[in-house]
Amino acid sequence: MGCTVAFNVIGYVFIIIAVARIFAEAFERIGYPGFLGEITAGLMLGVFLHDLPREDLTLMAEFGLFFLMMYAGLELTPEEVRIGGRKSLPIYVITLVVMFFLTLPFTGYRIETDNFIVASILAVASAPIVIRLTRFFGQEFLHIALSYAVISEVGTLVILYILINFELHHLSYFELFLELVKDAIFLTVVLGLNYVIGIKQRLKIIRALRRLQSDEAVFGLVMILATSLALISEELGLHFSIGAFLVGLMLHSDLLGTKQYERVHTIISGVTYGIFAPIFFAWRGINFETEFSLEVVYFFVVIYLVRILITTVLVWERDIKVSLTKAAGISSFGVLGLLVGEVGYSYGVLSEHMYALASLASVLGIFVSASIGLALSRLSPAEASGELEGSSNT
Repeated sequence: MGCTVAFNVIGYVFIIIAVARIFAEAFERIGYPGFLGEITAGLMLGVFLHDLPREDLTLMAEFGLFFLMMYAGLELTPEEVRIGGRKSLPIYVITLVVMFFLTLPFTGYRIETDNFIVASILAVASAPIVIRLTRFFGQEFLHIALSYAVISEVGTLVILYILINFELHHLSYFELFLELVKDAIFLTVVLGLNYVIGIKQRLKIIRALRRLQSDEAVFGLVMILATSLALISEELGLHFSIGAFLVGLMLHSDLLGTKQYERVHTIISGVTYGIFAPIFFAWRGINFETEFSLEVVYFFVVIYLVRILITTVLVWERDIKVSLTKAAGISSFGVLGLLVGEVGYSYGVLSEHMYALASLASVLGIFVSASIGLALSRLSPAEASGELEGSSNT
């Protein structure tokens, strides 16, 4: 039964944020990350709210992804990505290849765009789950796990948009290769400039930021930089959120100074988790589509068991609990998978059946990994006293 009361856009935004935050708080109180509550709120609201202003709310949700990716970049430095990437990149490549072969039986052993997109979705890690399990990872492994999450999310978006361009514009293999080279040059130039500026202009940047009297001015400068790189990313055929992530990565404490970094971090965190993230997570829940059958359940069980076993072996340590917790974090799938599936389906490069399978796997993977982390934390009350490290929303 749908909602019979009509609201304007602001009314729907208020309802979504309010309900999402209530559910987030409830999930936090039972030990789960708040964003799982926001997804659940969206699943519930999707039943009751109809005739939504979809274009306006989709735009708000895209802002949510924009700020979430920028915030993810703020949590890392280029050096941490480089160091963590040495160990996480091989894990990601192995996982992506295995997931690709596991999708073949569900497409009749035909190699299609479905296989590549779904494999990339199933190889993603959820950065919020990784941060939530920091207490058991240890700080050193956190860099690896977060690097994996970042690499997998960027990889998924790149794969999606390359396939969309390949299918819609009928690119030749040589043109496809040129697209990859163009994207690689863009990433290299941005990170290279960041490295050079960080060495030669660091003091000037810190002094300039100190002269700014208001947080609004700081936020304005960050937004100008972020939107500029996001637009360039979009023009190059990449997703706009990759540009937002690069800006977050560039604005690290080594470049800005500790006080100015904390200033930027506080502003972006407040905007992200106070407004846009709840909308993004709830909107993913509202738009969640799947089909329930034995095949769907079988698909998820096989995928998750294989992935967590492979990851446990790849990150193995002497302690089975530590190894399993690390594997649960890296095998946590991610909300981004819902977005990638939705975009792939809307562009016609992902079939309805595989979209349904990937969507359910994304949601269940997050819940199962969070449950494993929660259960393992309760096995050692002394270790897990208090809340797991990480903010309530991250």
